[in-house]
Amino acid sequence: AMEKSFVSMLLLLIAISCALAKDTGKKDSKDTTAKPKLPQTLSRGWGDQLIWTQTYEEALFRGKHSQKPLMIIHHLEDCPHSQALKKVFAEHKDIQKLAEKFILLNLVYETTDKNLAPDGQYVPRVLFIDPSLTVRADITGRYSNRLYAYEPSDISLLYSNMQKALKLLKTEL
Repeated sequence: AMEKSFVSMLLLLIAISCALAKDTGKKDSKDTTAKPKLPQTLSRGWGDQLIWTQTYEEALFRGKHSQKPLMIIHHLEDCPHSQALKKVFAEHKDIQKLAEKFILLNLVYETTDKNLAPDGQYVPRVLFIDPSLTVRADITGRYSNRLYAYEPSDISLLYSNMQKALKLLKTEL
């Protein structure tokens, strides 16, 4: 009888230690997801403290419902022009401040919406969309062959275009 209770006691101990191990495993994975890591990864370096949307659909939805303009940046991680623009954009204090007034999205892939490539699928390109979900063809960069392209040297033009997008909102809506 003694032996039998010893075995069942041992089995009980094993069961308890397995359950504890399972719990601690679960707790770890929960901790990592609980941390607000999203903005960092979604920013892809364009402004880690800014709030970025995950998809074009989400950006449109939020733009429409918040009455804020959308700013969409198409870029590629291995494109030196994209990298150069990203660097000046992220380091430009006034732009980072102004960007808080926009619904923001940066994409490393093309959307199926042809409106986002009015004159081609080049990168980097930056488009503004107002809350009526109209792509603002009137807010462009300085290049006639690539209307929505910006070089790092055009950062002040991009800044004034951001101001323009916000002004249009006040006058038109």
